[in-house]
Amino acid sequence: MVAPLILIPFLLLFASIGEADYMAYKDATKPVEVRVKDLLSRMTLAEKIGQMTQIERVVATPDVLKNYYIGSILSGGGSVPKEQATAADWVNMVNEFQKACLSTRLGIPMIYGIDAVHGHNNVYNATIFPHNVGLGASRDPDLVKRIGAATALEVRATGIPYAFAPCIAVCRDPRWGRCYESYSEDHKIVQAMTEIIPGLQGDVPTNYTVGYPYVAGKNNVVACAKHFVGDGGTQNGINENNTIIDRQELLSIHMPAYLNSLAKSVSTVMISYSSWNGVKMHANGDLITGYLKRQLRFKGFTISDWEGIDRITSPAGSNYTYSVQASITAGIDMVMVPNNYDMFINNLTNLVNMNVIPMARINDAVRRILRVKFVMGLFENPLADLSMADQIGKKEHREVAREAVRKSLVLLKNGKSSNDVPVLPLSKKAPKILIAGTHADNLGYQCGGWTIEWQGLSGKITSGTTILDAVRATVDPSTSIVFAENPDADFVKNGNFSYAIVVVGEHPYVETAGDSLNLTLPDPGPSTIQSVCGATKCVVVLITGRPVVIEPYVSTMDALVAAWLPGSEGQGVTDVLFGDYGFTGKLPRTWFKSVDQLPMNVGDPNYDPLYPFGFGLTTNSSGFTSFSFRIV
Repeated sequence: MVAPLILIPFLLLFASIGEADYMAYKDATKPVEVRVKDLLSRMTLAEKIGQMTQIERVVATPDVLKNYYIGSILSGGGSVPKEQATAADWVNMVNEFQKACLSTRLGIPMIYGIDAVHGHNNVYNATIFPHNVGLGASRDPDLVKRIGAATALEVRATGIPYAFAPCIAVCRDPRWGRCYESYSEDHKIVQAMTEIIPGLQGDVPTNYTVGYPYVAGKNNVVACAKHFVGDGGTQNGINENNTIIDRQELLSIHMPAYLNSLAKSVSTVMISYSSWNGVKMHANGDLITGYLKRQLRFKGFTISDWEGIDRITSPAGSNYTYSVQASITAGIDMVMVPNNYDMFINNLTNLVNMNVIPMARINDAVRRILRVKFVMGLFENPLADLSMADQIGKKEHREVAREAVRKSLVLLKNGKSSNDVPVLPLSKKAPKILIAGTHADNLGYQCGGWTIEWQGLSGKITSGTTILDAVRATVDPSTSIVFAENPDADFVKNGNFSYAIVVVGEHPYVETAGDSLNLTLPDPGPSTIQSVCGATKCVVVLITGRPVVIEPYVSTMDALVAAWLPGSEGQGVTDVLFGDYGFTGKLPRTWFKSVDQLPMNVGDPNYDPLYPFGFGLTTNSSGFTSFSFRIV
């Protein structure tokens, strides 16, 4: 009996060592909240603030990630491992960053985020879907959900688990440079299109807690509802400006889609650059903490926009300490710094040490960030592999994008006058046709902003099909196709063309660069329309992110199609122009006569548009045209 008694102290010692070594946060069988509590209890202030810090990949080195315990990295628009980077290039880059984060004391993985706002738009060869305004014209939530699922697969293929999408702004003035990122001027359509969230994150289980983050698995990504709140309602459509409305209007127009997003367990919410009645949203604790977190019971994390906290002051960054204090106190959990991480971390550390920002606020922020990381399985699967590389630009995804283009097209006119024989659908066997316009053979223009580069580009910027390519693939081999970007009237008159397709529109833009007080078609678009349509039967296809001034030219056109910013699959346009599918799209926005009428939205007094919200002629493959108008 002596030997066993001697062993008892040693067994107790080994048991206590084992218990001390046990880390509940690493145990995937434990509930998420248990893991969060355990990990949070082990973290130093430096480790907590590191989790709240998101930095750009260009400043992310292994030493920075380890020394500052960085919690998140992002790629800004156009920020890539190298030009025309492959899935392998992306995965290897993300994994190298992740390995540095995993080598820290607690091994907390970072979460990598990217703007995947119409497909995985930073990535060469990825499927580029129509921008949101076109999807709003489709009125098809199931389509949008499938787009979300395809986007998630392509984002995951590059080793990235977090997409800064969807934008659920309700654009109330097309002069805003981000209007194409909005599904509609009508919040009901925007609400319906939040179905992209379960596409991105996966379907939420029955009886799941509303507002609690959810990601189904490795084929899905963390989504981000943005930009909270009122970004689409600024005065004169000026980007990042002031939304001047009462609380009831804010809650009834700009807030409803957030309720839908939380019901679908969106994991993160990005805060808007804009102000509401003079108060910067990045400093609005009443709405971020009081309404979103407490009243709506959102349990994911909030994130700033790019240098969003800097812009609390004017000029931006003029009192950075105040910006840090105001934003964190208001309820922002993760800050998209993105470059001056040491300044942010030092300021926040000092503010906590001086008891200006309570530790309870830091703990709340970190608790939310860790919750999302545990929910998404990041601790169990921190590193990516190349098993999904074939998802980039996959044929099935391009078919979904092509379907989206078809459903987004809005037919505004079909016949010189109401008594004329419809022009559309076009004959595939015409002897000779003219394709004209700056946008007919320009994939970059067709895709718009947020494509390959932040502001977008001109030309063959990625894989895809231009409208000219699509016409060539659609018409009969015997048809002679002449392409002239900006022909003069004599050329057209003497060309003996059966008809012409004129494709013109806006040049790519993003955010403030797209703000426009005149909304005119860029030259030579108007002259191309007049030269061609004055000389032969013509169909005008507009490639724009919003309604533009067209009333002076409509009378010269035989047919007019709003194609928005269709993305990489130009064959979706010709599918409908040539009658393989009918036109079904409805205007998601009011088409004004003159910018002097703006802002003008459906339901306003003195509503007198060129084409009302919900307008859209319909056709079928036999060529029958009917008028269709609906509000939703």
